[in-house]
Amino acid sequence: MKVFDIIDETYRVAWGDLCYMKENLPETLISSLVGPLLYLLAFGFGISGSMEDSAAYLAFIIPGIIALTTLSSTFSTISMKILVQRLFYMSFDELLLCPVHITSVILGKCLMGVIRGVISCTIIMLVGHLLSPSVEISLSVLVVVIVASLTFSMFGMLAGMLTNKTQKLSLFSSIVIVPMTFLCGTLFNVSALPEFASFVIYLLPLTHVSALTRGIMLDTGIPLDSILFLIAYLLLFFGACYYMIKNNKC
Repeated sequence: MKVFDIIDETYRVAWGDLCYMKENLPETLISSLVGPLLYLLAFGFGISGSMEDSAAYLAFIIPGIIALTTLSSTFSTISMKILVQRLFYMSFDELLLCPVHITSVILGKCLMGVIRGVISCTIIMLVGHLLSPSVEISLSVLVVVIVASLTFSMFGMLAGMLTNKTQKLSLFSSIVIVPMTFLCGTLFNVSALPEFASFVIYLLPLTHVSALTRGIMLDTGIPLDSILFLIAYLLLFFGACYYMIKNNKC
């Protein structure tokens, strides 16, 4: 019965954000898709046009851009929304006073990011398949997108609770999110980097999302270590958010 209670409370927590997303759906989708489509245009056609095997590189970066989209369409939205609701509207504090499970609060606040990530990635997948038919679309990659979107939404929620200024959140995005965007195997093979850099990048979550989407969509095999890493990061971010709310650290 507790599971159904959490599901019901999750929807109630997410209801306001979902209404906002519904009313601003065109703007939400455009802001989520501009970046990934520009990467696809610039790298998929601009850079690959100068390569001998441009089709292979185009097929290589499409899964990477999908992985990148799970991060870009979730983290900034959730982190900024949590920060604004905490510091300016105080609505997040009011939510914590309600008799709802902490799990429902976390999942409810992350649900908009998951939906936004799934819709954006689905559009990119369809465009990518049209441009490169060798890139396969399957239920497995959709599962990876959902889990990755939830993971990065929780990461954004954690960042929104840890920071107390918009400038600090912007700084965090600049030193953590932007490097992840370019270095985690989204646009090139990380094995081309020095050994130490490759090891550091291997520990980052987006690297494993890229590996999973690429392995599934190009049928090169599913890396089991990436599955474990992604699940571990999901549990880590969930546990950190739970701890902060439970102990009134946010």
